Formats: sequence, structure tokens, C-alpha cells
Amino acid sequence: MNKETTKAETTNKERYEQGIETLVTMVGKEGAGMIEEIGTFFPDFAHTLIAFGFGDLYSRPALDLKQREMITLTSLITQGATEQLPFHLNAALNVGLSPEEIMELVLHCAGYAGFPKACGALNVVREVFKQRNIVVSPGGQA
Repeated sequence: MNKETTKAETTNKERYEQGIETLVTMVGKEGAGMIEEIGTFFPDFAHTLIAFGFGDLYSRPALDLKQREMITLTSLITQGATEQLPFHLNAALNVGLSPEEIMELVLHCAGYAGFPKACGALNVVREVFKQRNIVVSPGGQA
């Protein structure tokens, strides 16, 4: 660290490093690389996404990563933001959310967000489960 580095810059660097560590825990190095790749197009956006999203939010101690992914999935489903679901479904599975819990979460969201958004989410869930070789029985059990 040179003499011109301010405390804010050091803190910002530490937030980024914590964010990368949390991100790798959630999605592995390959998944983290996908987000870091955003930095080749818009470095400030990637830095903020990692430092704030994963360094500040996901790294807080009151909730574990499984709980945070349940919140994130619910929020994405209620917004109809299906383009972000694959990333977070994989992260949710990686941090301990079971396929059955994910199916139940989608069903529960249908009651609050509506069936069109839940059906859109279920299509994404089916694709992620297929990619991960997760087979779900007709009763919703993996």
C-alpha cells in the first residue's frame, strides 16, 4: 500500500476481496469468473457488484448463504427476473438448498407473485436441474 492509498480505498479493496471469497463459496471459481468477466466491459459495475453485492450484502453474519439465496430467489421470481435465476439457482444448490426446497419456494411464490411468474421460474428451474442431472419425481421429490 503506498502513502497515497486512503482508508476508503483500503476498505473498498477489502470489501471486494470479501466479495470474491463469498462469491467463490457460492458458485465456485468458474461462476465468479462469469461475474468478473463483466469487468472487461464495465469494470466499475463489476467492482460494485462484487464489493457491494457479495462483500457487503451476502457476507453479513445475521443470515447464512442458504437463507440469503432463498430471499434472492423469491425476489427474482416476484420480479419476473428469470434471466438471473440460473446463476442464483446454482448458487442456492451449492450452499445447501435442496431441490425440494426450491420447488416449494416456487410453489409458494405462485400464491404471492402469481402463476405466470412462478411458471416462468419453474421453466428455469427445470433447465438448471436438467443441467445438473437432478431428477424430480412427479410428487416434487428429487
